[in-house]
Amino acid sequence: MRYALIADIHANLAALTAIMADIECRGWVGEVWCLGDVVGYGPDPHQCIEYLKQFEHVCVAGNHDWAAVGKISTSEFNPDAAAACHWTAQQLNPEDVKYLESLPTTVQRGDFTLVHGSPRKPIWEYLLSTGSAQENFTYFKSPFCLIGHSHVPLIFESDKAGCSLSEFPANDTLMLAEKRLIINPGGAGQPRDGDPRASYAIYDSEMGAITRYCVPYDIGATQTKMEEYGLPASLVARLSYGV
Repeated sequence: MRYALIADIHANLAALTAIMADIECRGWVGEVWCLGDVVGYGPDPHQCIEYLKQFEHVCVAGNHDWAAVGKISTSEFNPDAAAACHWTAQQLNPEDVKYLESLPTTVQRGDFTLVHGSPRKPIWEYLLSTGSAQENFTYFKSPFCLIGHSHVPLIFESDKAGCSLSEFPANDTLMLAEKRLIINPGGAGQPRDGDPRASYAIYDSEMGAITRYCVPYDIGATQTKMEEYGLPASLVARLSYGV
């Protein structure tokens, strides 16, 4: 069976629909695994929730998901992120709120643990260094863990020698073996690795492999909506550069 791995949609419907169209061209998947932050930053929070719900999927809670429904404070957000979060909260209908409130912090799917930030702190922790990643390997029992939150496609590998970090390039296939891994498929709706294309991955359980893809989408259309809604200019601009 094949599974789509999507993180950090961030209310970017143009990016999400481009990803799903690309998946359809590649032969479709049985289930979507969403690694949190369906909303926040972008202009289409309600539409992204509704669109995601059309597919067989599981989703974990991200910090923006919970902040939008008041489950956590925006006091630790930067001013632009907080402003976007408060705007997002006003766009959600009762069903959207119910959906976001119900998201779990951790989901188990076969050999995979799914979280947004990290196994240790599923909502908030960024995993960007081998030191923090090595500590996190003790917080999950499955062979593999899927994360989002940093919007950067990375692979952490743990073995007897310690923990190593490598990039996860577009169109690269990671063969799963006996070593334990923490894998980030990159940001779908707000990439931060210098590539503005929408990032996602597909896990093929029969092959035992994960392949990462990047998809062009209409960035200008998303930016135009954000400008019309008065969302912060810095959030609009960053989409052009993938930062």
